[in-house]
Amino acid sequence: MNVFSQLVSDIGSLLEVYWLAYLKDMGNTLILATVATVIGFIIGLACGILNTIPYSKSDSPVKKFFLKLIRAIVRIYVEVFRGTPMVLQAVFIFYGLPYFTGGEMQFRGTSGLWLAAIIIVSINTGAYMAESVRGGIISIDPGQTEGAKSIGMNHFQTMTSVILPQAIRNIMPQIGNNFIINVKDTSVMFIIGFTEFFARHRFITGLNNMYFPSATIEMVGYLIVTLTASIILRWLEKRMDGKSSYELVQNDNITMTAGTYSHPNRGTPFDERSGEFGAAEEERERIRMALKNRNGSTRGER
Repeated sequence: MNVFSQLVSDIGSLLEVYWLAYLKDMGNTLILATVATVIGFIIGLACGILNTIPYSKSDSPVKKFFLKLIRAIVRIYVEVFRGTPMVLQAVFIFYGLPYFTGGEMQFRGTSGLWLAAIIIVSINTGAYMAESVRGGIISIDPGQTEGAKSIGMNHFQTMTSVILPQAIRNIMPQIGNNFIINVKDTSVMFIIGFTEFFARHRFITGLNNMYFPSATIEMVGYLIVTLTASIILRWLEKRMDGKSSYELVQNDNITMTAGTYSHPNRGTPFDERSGEFGAAEEERERIRMALKNRNGSTRGER
């Protein structure tokens, strides 16, 4: 019990002095993770679309060559950045640029660190998102693509109006998962000197050697952020799903003229029992009853 009391006391003393620094660097982590996830999604979306452009034997050799070349480039990019650790990618990008340019090009100052961190995390995220987007696109029923083409849509219109809205909804869990991973994986940016939440922990423990109390603060902080992000992302998924029950559109002229629509009060112009022709139907029924009564009375008199 004394150990836990000491832990709470140590955490309190750390927060008393460094709470503003912890909060600021957690903000840096959130900004970096959010921006990198958005940019990575855009990169993955572009790669996923380019990787699924169809071609046939009847297409020109030039078109087939360029499409195959694009797919090869995308595949190399995905395999390289998915198959290597982000910390090494950070080293290659941040230190490799001045190495190959003789020091003429390098990331300088705070803005340079931010730019380098965003580029590193975005490119890494884009490699994972490229495969997620490709999987989301090919998961859509091919019949929808055929139906879009049958009404005159080209590939671009089919992708933007039919396929992508459904594919993006299908991969929303992966997008959220990548964001949560980025919140945690930005901790490797200390390797280039970028100050984020984990870098603050390293700095503080270097001053007072309170490793475990500071690590406890870090664990709780990361957990709060990731749980909040999960709740928000699930809410977004439900919003994208729409309502659980749907009503038939009441002003669809195509459906009405096709005779498959039944207005709650009028029916359709082709429905003999609809309210629109109710008066005529009642008149016909009255005439039939009158003829029936007259014929019946005539036979009775005979």
